[in-house]
Amino acid sequence: MLDKPSLLSRFGEIVGARNVIADPADMARYLVEDRGLFHGRALCVVRPGNVDEVSRIVALCDETSTKIVPQGGNTGLVGGQTPHDTGDEIVLSLLRLAAIREVDASSNTMIVEAGVTLLAAQEQAEKVDRLFPLSLASEGSCTIGGNLSTNAGGTAVLAYGNTRDLVLGLEVVLADGRVLSNLSKLKKDNTGYDLKHLFIGAEGTLGIITAAVLKLFPRPRTRVTAFVGLASPKQALSLLTLAQERTGQSLVTFELIPRIGIDYVLRHSPGSRDPLASAHAWYVMMELASQAEHGLQETAETLLADALERGIAEDAALAASLDQRNAFWRLRENLSEVQKHEGGSIKHDVSVPVATVPAFIEAATETVEAAMPGARVVAFGHLGDGNIHFNVSQPVGADKDAFLARWHEINDVVHAIVARHAGSISAEHGIGRLKRELLPKVKDKVALDVMRALKRTLDPKGLLNPGKVL
Repeated sequence: MLDKPSLLSRFGEIVGARNVIADPADMARYLVEDRGLFHGRALCVVRPGNVDEVSRIVALCDETSTKIVPQGGNTGLVGGQTPHDTGDEIVLSLLRLAAIREVDASSNTMIVEAGVTLLAAQEQAEKVDRLFPLSLASEGSCTIGGNLSTNAGGTAVLAYGNTRDLVLGLEVVLADGRVLSNLSKLKKDNTGYDLKHLFIGAEGTLGIITAAVLKLFPRPRTRVTAFVGLASPKQALSLLTLAQERTGQSLVTFELIPRIGIDYVLRHSPGSRDPLASAHAWYVMMELASQAEHGLQETAETLLADALERGIAEDAALAASLDQRNAFWRLRENLSEVQKHEGGSIKHDVSVPVATVPAFIEAATETVEAAMPGARVVAFGHLGDGNIHFNVSQPVGADKDAFLARWHEINDVVHAIVARHAGSISAEHGIGRLKRELLPKVKDKVALDVMRALKRTLDPKGLLNPGKVL
């Protein structure tokens, strides 16, 4: 390995001196994730501007055995984008790879670089009357490269799938600096292994994604958004079944929200309003979308009237304006942020089969409350695909540090119930550092062997995002 000044100088020859950041104060924002759970140190932050520069940086790291932590918008929630505290890694920031290389409305595709924000990709699609359906609360700052590396989910998975389902081709820099260029727009290509799926969801441990071909869809002409009050998650599941039967592919969002979550938002998000006339134990925020210009409103009204008549729903409101629709969405999107104001929060990003979500929530809530009297469960998320964010807020007045010290204990309790329901301990956030030690407990041993073999083959020196996932 080169001495630090020589290494920084060679990085500077590739990307320009101003794009090599070594001052601790200037590096600080790259070295910690949003929740403050993971802090690290680094040799430097390197900011390439194109794929050739990424390739040359990685080749130099291969030559000098320098470890690399790829980073996009630094919005990840499991520490996959954060360096360790050893100080012997570089952070490879991909934010300058922000070009939209091509938009092809006829093929319903768009080629974007890894540093393009999700919001920018959405807006670019809208300019050609198309939809890129991935939707996350952090879309203004998260990047396509990060979305791909973590196989992000979000609120539209029910209709469009995870990020993995929205990609046709990738451009990836391998651990030795070679560029795997497969920016194909083909929907059918059976010429051997579909290599893109190795890198999507790999969290930068097998290669560094620098560009992608994204799928676009016709932009909906009409949307109808509803907030529904219900007695329980079981009733919410009944509503989901009814909605799918009545609306088919028009149902794009189906979010489960507990009353405690609404209370948090009303308490800490100025301007928020209760969605219905009276309080309910649980809510569903549901959205329908269609290319047809007429009929969707009537479909939604009939659906909700039937749900009320059957006793599935207790009350419901359809957004009567764009402002009201946005207000509904803010209630949902602010759920994670407002929990910070209620003290410590032990979070779980889990999934179980859709049919077992009510039983999982009931069992996990009872078990957590028994283990920690006064704990406040905030279980919300994407009921339509079985992904529940089972978060636990500290008891009122409790010591935050003492509460968070029980993180692993509460994780074990919740994850045991997830296992009983044949679920997953990571639905959409990834493994990173947070869940690395948990993975061997829940993953099939043969699957882990295959994952390790892939890692050894594609990254024999272990330089790509070391200590993450495996």
